[in-house]
Amino acid sequence: MKLKIKTGDNVIVVAGDHKGSEGKVQSVDSEKNKAIVEGVNLVKKHEKPSAQNPQGGIVEKEAPIHISNLALVENGSAVRVGYTVKDGKKVRVSKKTGEII
Repeated sequence: MKLKIKTGDNVIVVAGDHKGSEGKVQSVDSEKNKAIVEGVNLVKKHEKPSAQNPQGGIVEKEAPIHISNLALVENGSAVRVGYTVKDGKKVRVSKKTGEII
């Protein structure tokens, strides 16, 4: 399945516990259809002491969110994404405005 959200996109959460939260996509896992969004779906993780974190302790980090719960943000509102061919290249298009993303 082709994912319509890419790394670096601004997205809004449209369903779930974090509904209404906005953030930037840090990474996308196309096999599991999940994405990690900056500042959204924070979980507490217990970490053992290591070279990078000699103290160890409890760390807050982002957990993945299913792609179906995210929508691309354009001009402050959520938009659906479609595809069209422009100059021989497949490009993403906003279904609300028809503009190339």
